[in-house]
Amino acid sequence: MTGRHLGLAVLVAAIWGVNFVAIDAGLSHYPPLLFTALRFLVAAVPAVFLVGRPGVPWRYVLAGGVVLGALQFGLLFEGMKAGMPAGLSSLVQQGQAIFTAGFAAVLLRERIGGRRLLGLGVAVAGMVVAALDQASRGGAAPLTAFALVVGAAAAFGFSNIITRKAAPPDALRWMVWVSVVPPLPLAVLSLLTEGPRADLRALTTFSPSAVGSLLYVAWGATLVGFGLWGHLLRRHDASVVAPFSLLVPVFGMSSAWLLRGEALTWLSGAAAALVISGIAVASLSRLRWPGSRAAGGGRAGRADRVRVARGGDGPARTPPPPRAADAAASPVRPS
Repeated sequence: MTGRHLGLAVLVAAIWGVNFVAIDAGLSHYPPLLFTALRFLVAAVPAVFLVGRPGVPWRYVLAGGVVLGALQFGLLFEGMKAGMPAGLSSLVQQGQAIFTAGFAAVLLRERIGGRRLLGLGVAVAGMVVAALDQASRGGAAPLTAFALVVGAAAAFGFSNIITRKAAPPDALRWMVWVSVVPPLPLAVLSLLTEGPRADLRALTTFSPSAVGSLLYVAWGATLVGFGLWGHLLRRHDASVVAPFSLLVPVFGMSSAWLLRGEALTWLSGAAAALVISGIAVASLSRLRWPGSRAAGGGRAGRADRVRVARGGDGPARTPPPPRAADAAASPVRPS
């Protein structure tokens, strides 16, 4: 990976990490379900008219929109509104790797080896420490908020299974089309649960920070983030690009501390160390590193990667999709 591409990979992780701070800022103005609906509406329009067809069966687009869009982000935004800190939310969302492995084992019959099981166990221990950190903040609301964000991570994990089955040829195009699904049902749900008065007040009251937050989560985290991530994946093996997603909670927690004044406790630090190291062990143990014989090292492997990257002739144009549990290290939608 060149220095320029290395910088782009770190930049994407930073964009996705700071995204949690932008969500937190936007939730001070928009009701959570309305904010989620607007996020996907702004991400989808006008991009959906520019990116072309999704290249996958429509049932996967619909399923991805419901699970990844409405369910995952609805739960995440509700949890953060209920009191889950932005930095800790960015960490708990990495728990999607745990749920992805579980769903893949049950639904796709993928085997979890001993090393991966050890890594997932360490990550689960980190999630428990994160729950203790959230409980130490006092009151019942923080634990409820934590449960909602864990539910969002579970939905994220299930959406990875959907993505694995769909095998979209382009991550950005897939994300744009998935974004078409959630706005209408979320808007209706917002009217029913959050009330038309709250929605109307949020839509008619101008706030520069609210508009900036909306544009950041819709365009920055979605269009720019996925555009750059897809650019890197077209030029490098997933085993090279995927580990950079582990930097997301690092940027999420540090930016929440710098920009929102969130306290970094020893519990949150321990949780971050356990979750990130556990997921690294679990995810990277199954990735095939460039240059290895399994990765297709040598002349044949390089030729295959060139054909994939440049769209050469033959079946090598479409590489086989990774295992769902492996894909958790390089999620189609960090946040």
